[in-house]
Amino acid sequence: MPKVAREIRSGIKRKIKEAGTRGAVVGLSGGIDSSVVATLTKNAGVNVIGLIMPETGVTKQRDIDDAIRLAEKLKIRYYVIELDRILTAVRNSFQWKDFPENRLKGWGNVKARERMVMLYLAANLSNRIVLGTGNKTELLLGYFTKYGDGGVDFLPIRGLYKTQVQQLAKYLKVDEKICCKVPTAGLWVGQTDEGELGLKYRQMDEILHCILDLELGVSETAKKAKVSESEVRKIKRKIGESAHKRAMPEIIHLKNL
Repeated sequence: MPKVAREIRSGIKRKIKEAGTRGAVVGLSGGIDSSVVATLTKNAGVNVIGLIMPETGVTKQRDIDDAIRLAEKLKIRYYVIELDRILTAVRNSFQWKDFPENRLKGWGNVKARERMVMLYLAANLSNRIVLGTGNKTELLLGYFTKYGDGGVDFLPIRGLYKTQVQQLAKYLKVDEKICCKVPTAGLWVGQTDEGELGLKYRQMDEILHCILDLELGVSETAKKAKVSESEVRKIKRKIGESAHKRAMPEIIHLKNL
């Protein structure tokens, strides 16, 4: 863990220097990923601003309080920006009756993208870069919003599976109340990461490690991870189907023009 923390801090400082900016902006959710990124950024000696972006009736007061407490503990400047009026404007402007399918997921993506808008507004106005809080598990499975929480300048914990982020959080002495929370993107009431993905993070990380790092087949992975072969295939499908989210938009190269 000391080596991992040192390398990530070094990477953050390098990125700030390369970009020629004053520092970084991080979205603080009161969860473990954003807490780890904020802690590492502050420990790297980088000037960091935290944005806490709740939605009335969806964001738990406990999460807001934990995010504020973390910012104050780290002694970083933070702002609480309520998204209610922005989301109400979008809700009232869109022609929902013409798009009846996947409304819950689509609306969740709107929220993630509005958070991205606020982060980049703060970054642009203060000459900073936006640090993302996505981990390796989420990114490999496509469990993020394209041009939402996926719209960032740098991903400090991109190389760590979720369970490794949890280990790093303990090493960094992140508040135990934050470390013990059920992971959620906070996009609607009752939403949890593991509920949407269908497996515990420990199982998903084991499957991903076997498939990608050890290069094991489906049967071997299922035995080692103690899951069914169908669950391994499901994870493999998620990796393939979400590939577009991890790539720049494709360009068609026209010939003979």
